[in-house]
Amino acid sequence: MHPQPPRRTTHAFGTPKNRLVYDRWGRYGRPVVLLHGLFYDRTMWWPVAAELGDTCSVIAVDLPGHGQSAARGENDVDGLARDLATLVNGLDLHRAPVLVGHGEGALLAGAFADAYATRALLTFDEPAAEPPESPEQHRAAADLAGVPAPYRQFAVARWDGAVLRSYSRWFSGCQEPRAGKRPCFPHLRSPARFAATVRDLV
Repeated sequence: MHPQPPRRTTHAFGTPKNRLVYDRWGRYGRPVVLLHGLFYDRTMWWPVAAELGDTCSVIAVDLPGHGQSAARGENDVDGLARDLATLVNGLDLHRAPVLVGHGEGALLAGAFADAYATRALLTFDEPAAEPPESPEQHRAAADLAGVPAPYRQFAVARWDGAVLRSYSRWFSGCQEPRAGKRPCFPHLRSPARFAATVRDLV
């Protein structure tokens, strides 16, 4: 019996000043790019990526200033979409990706889809028109009641005022969500069901 390669591998792309760190599952098939929201990181996608198995090539990216990716002075959504396109093209999968965006990651996913070939776009928990003013306000907005206890560790926000300032321009084009709508992390409520939805888009 031959040893199996690890299902998740970690990689870095770019120079030290604009480095993006990402995890990858699967080596073949259509790329699926998973983008987290402000104050989270790529680990929020681990339960869903594990459910997707080897049916596609899954990439979960740390946005600049999050997780292990380098912080940038100011984050331009179009420039970051360009960096993301270069990363995806460098994987040599030769297929348009499926983009999945959570929170502010939905804005990046939309900018990518507007500029580059995209198979499908799935967004959820889209941000409000105004950024949160404090860690307490940000935490109060999260609805974790429906997230099973083992998955709540993947929905832990790490507040950082410098990161908030570097993304401040992203909020100028946001639409205010419907009254009563709160981030509810559907991908963590049932990772298997969410992965099935993504698989249908592949």
